[in-house]
Amino acid sequence: MKINHYYLLLVIVSLFACNEAQEVTSEKATLLLINANIYTVDENQPKASAIAIKDDRILQLGDATSLASYQDEKTKVIDLKGQFVMPGFIEGHGHFSGLGSSLQNLNFLKSKNWQQIVDQVAQKVKTAKPGEWIIGRGWHQEKWDQPLGRQIHGYPFHDELSAISPDNPVMLRHASGHSLFANQKAMELARISVETPNPKGGEIVRDNQKRAIGVFEERAMTPIFLAYQEYLDNISAEEKKAIWLEGIELATQECHKHGITSFQDAGSLFHEIEWYKALAAENKLDIRLWAMIRHSYEDMKDQLTDFPIVNAGNHHFTVKAIKTEVDGALGAFGAWLLKPYDDKPNFVGQNTTPIPEVKKIAQLAFDNDLQLCVHAIGDRANRVVLNIMEESFTTNPSKKNLRWRIEHAQHLDTMDIPRFKSLGVIASMQGIHCTSDAPFVVKRLGEERSRVGAYPWRSLLDKGVIIANGTDAPVEDLSALDCIYASVTRKRQDSGMEFFPEQRMTRAEAIHSYTLGNAYAAFEEKDKGSLTAGKLADLVVLSNDLLECSDEEILSTQVLYTIIGGVIKYQPSAQKN
Repeated sequence: MKINHYYLLLVIVSLFACNEAQEVTSEKATLLLINANIYTVDENQPKASAIAIKDDRILQLGDATSLASYQDEKTKVIDLKGQFVMPGFIEGHGHFSGLGSSLQNLNFLKSKNWQQIVDQVAQKVKTAKPGEWIIGRGWHQEKWDQPLGRQIHGYPFHDELSAISPDNPVMLRHASGHSLFANQKAMELARISVETPNPKGGEIVRDNQKRAIGVFEERAMTPIFLAYQEYLDNISAEEKKAIWLEGIELATQECHKHGITSFQDAGSLFHEIEWYKALAAENKLDIRLWAMIRHSYEDMKDQLTDFPIVNAGNHHFTVKAIKTEVDGALGAFGAWLLKPYDDKPNFVGQNTTPIPEVKKIAQLAFDNDLQLCVHAIGDRANRVVLNIMEESFTTNPSKKNLRWRIEHAQHLDTMDIPRFKSLGVIASMQGIHCTSDAPFVVKRLGEERSRVGAYPWRSLLDKGVIIANGTDAPVEDLSALDCIYASVTRKRQDSGMEFFPEQRMTRAEAIHSYTLGNAYAAFEEKDKGSLTAGKLADLVVLSNDLLECSDEEILSTQVLYTIIGGVIKYQPSAQKN
């Protein structure tokens, strides 16, 4: 009998294909979500109605019928009854341990006036131990609804806080983190007097007799910090770490509640990095954390041999970036501008880190295979950073696709907007900052600068620039939904004030900026940012369809499930199966 070799080859290939198909379908899902409205953020398969997950990875997407073969008696099946599913939110710029601290201490983000802040401190004084520092954060003088009796640039005087807390030092960080308020006791411990000079890159706000009113901007905060550090030095290392760990647990729970599955931390110290790494190794870090190292050049130059750290603890901890800054915040007159402030003539803000220092840190990033992330808010600050990056890329031409980032990029000269794309620089911006700052931006910058260059998302997106979104928590509330609302409306929730709406994002762009855009900005798009077979099973289930619901319904949207690595981390009690 003569054998047809071609036919035999076809039989072998067919058998191999059948075996391969059998292998695929023999994989069984540990979790199967069906009857869902799934938006994948994957252009190859934008929509689906079911998703099969095995352990911490996505097996397949489709519909309930096509995924039925992935189910067995051990598969947990959840019928979502049409609820909206999307990739888990990635917080693109926040301060993780700072968020934890804000949940442990006084929080003024919702305070409407100075009197409410004084009252909160007064309550804390009643339970404070003698000499204990009273710490808080979140006040913003431009957002109060009651005028002050005495003020300078909208800042109150320390008298009331000093009167209610004569024996306990008080340190209250501005919402931006770029200034603080101290009472008389804290200033005494910091040895502040009329002779204390302003440091380079900072200002002690004073009255007409040169006395400090209690407000310290940018680098002028250092003496207060040092005084507080002296107090902390009397606390045991074990107690300090226990306090930190409590804050990390609170921050993690807050992320889960808001549907956040990954968090990009904008500045961790070496000792924190060691603690995070240990938590990840012990499977005790219950959020995916991507961190930037935050130290001076001198502190970092000989300490980077163990970096980068990538995907420690099964993709729970990565350190692959360095953070530095060149200016402060607009609300605290720290943003570094090309032209003076409209409401502070002859003043252009603060250059907070010497430019030669920033350049040396940039070279450290090149030498150690780390991303460079630079805080820049004012138009001059952004131009200087773009110049530094362009010079660095020219000096190191062999290295490509570096994805260096400008953190905030809030106020840009129109001439610099195309440079983000041409240089491949990522604009790591925070949508909620736009509407949060809106009441005072025109006051600071004037109408024209605000219109063409303040939070110019549309202008950047139209040039093809990648925007990474976030909240800068605890500077703002952690809510991704509030941030998306701000991104697509540029409206304040309280007053409905609309801030130059021509610069808003589309719904799809806003979602991309909070998922795949943030993943790309961290070199993590192969594992995160879209619901794609093979990627990590990190997703959020919401009560409203963010693509189709009304603007106001974005704000009423509830997080129904937060799933990280195929495990349900958050589910309101009413929704539990």
